[in-house]
Amino acid sequence: MEGISSDNVHGLVLAISSSIFIGSSFIIKKKGLKKAGVSGIRAGSGGHSYLMEPWWWAGMITMIVGEIANFAAYAFAPAILVTPLGALSIIFSAVLAHFILEEHLHIFGVVGCCLCLVGSTTIVLHAPQERKIESVREVWHLATEPGFLVYTGIVLVLVLVLIFVIVPRFGPTHLIVYIGICSLTGSLTVMSVKAVGIALKLSFSGSNQFTYFETWFFTLFVLVCCLLQINYLNKALDTFNTAVVSPFYYVMFTTLTIFASMIMFKDWDSQNATDIVTELCGFVTILSGTFLLHKTIDMGSSPVSTLGSPVFHPSPELIANASSRQVEL
Repeated sequence: MEGISSDNVHGLVLAISSSIFIGSSFIIKKKGLKKAGVSGIRAGSGGHSYLMEPWWWAGMITMIVGEIANFAAYAFAPAILVTPLGALSIIFSAVLAHFILEEHLHIFGVVGCCLCLVGSTTIVLHAPQERKIESVREVWHLATEPGFLVYTGIVLVLVLVLIFVIVPRFGPTHLIVYIGICSLTGSLTVMSVKAVGIALKLSFSGSNQFTYFETWFFTLFVLVCCLLQINYLNKALDTFNTAVVSPFYYVMFTTLTIFASMIMFKDWDSQNATDIVTELCGFVTILSGTFLLHKTIDMGSSPVSTLGSPVFHPSPELIANASSRQVEL
């Protein structure tokens, strides 16, 4: 581990632990959602019967443990280093879904997982150094600069449009809607999580940051955004294939989070052209892996089930028409 600071080592260990817990939580929560859907209204249809299901709570606790580890990782290492390591949760959840939930994972899906890991590793190896922060007020200053305020405004408008206009019409049939809400909100959440993490780290070092209202604002913002993300992530998990939700969420969330971090912390200032191009190649590799995962997830299933993409659910009429055509043939 030569050349890597002790803080970065701590951040990496916490990030890897977080991925294992979060990857497992997807499967445990999905199991709870499926059991709750048998006796009540499914989460994808607006129901909340899963709140009475022990499996869902077990998954929720597992996710909280993972998020705490992830929260701590952001206090030690830069977001552009920690966030891509979420690829491990994709691999973990996809493999567990294959064996526990019997959600088919084709060999090319395994290749997709490997591509996600390779792309993430490429980004990590060429990530810029994190700027040194001495006070939570420095983070507040960065968050209130024009560039990040414009980004925040665009994100909030998009989230509101998705929730009140797009979700009622396309939410149950298009994965991009639910995941878009989670990812857009998540990019702002991570910036606030990093601010709170820095505040805690500095406070434990003897410089109390909780005397500043900025710390409490970031804390409240994290809580509100997390509740919103949990709600729509539940809908996505209950409606779509877990092995597709995980990587799709990862790619959107990682891309937007790194983009937000570059705007807020100006990560590009310390990068040369080679590092930037290599990071872009890493993103392309991750996107390629995700494409393989969602295009091959239903390989080997019945002809009718392959009619629709895992991120789009065809209507019953479309499936019935396809079946009748197959009978005629």
